[in-house]
Amino acid sequence: MLKNFWTREAGRDENVARRPGGRPHKGDAGVTLIEMLVVVTIIALFAALVLPKMMGSADKARKTQAKAQINAYLTALGSYKLDTGVYPTTEQGLQALRVKPENVNNWQGPYVQKDIDMDPWQHPYVYKYPGDHGDDPDIICYGGDGQPGGEGLNADIVSWKN
Repeated sequence: MLKNFWTREAGRDENVARRPGGRPHKGDAGVTLIEMLVVVTIIALFAALVLPKMMGSADKARKTQAKAQINAYLTALGSYKLDTGVYPTTEQGLQALRVKPENVNNWQGPYVQKDIDMDPWQHPYVYKYPGDHGDDPDIICYGGDGQPGGEGLNADIVSWKN
């Protein structure tokens, strides 16, 4: 039987099972539970293989960032000393690179462009002058645990070993 293109019946597939009223059955389209379980299993396997490697990269990046920040602070401290003749005291701390301390002559700062950052683990850097390791100040990042000492991710990152 030839159907007119402009009629309501045009475009209907006569082989599709239909409910009374002409709508298709709900089971004609969609995803089965087995298909969903297969997809979830594949995603879980991918995550189990990739995430540990990515987490290790993030830890390595934090250590690298801490070393870079310590080196940047040492450079700024060198400029501070060239202008004032001395390093900031322990009490003045790294904040002396941003804000002129009282009773300091020839301060030409700020010596860093932005506020003194926390370390990559969101702990403050420890600044000490006079330092215990030579004539330069000591700057210490206590690593992931925020405590002195430690190994691996929790190992200290220090200015005198950079």
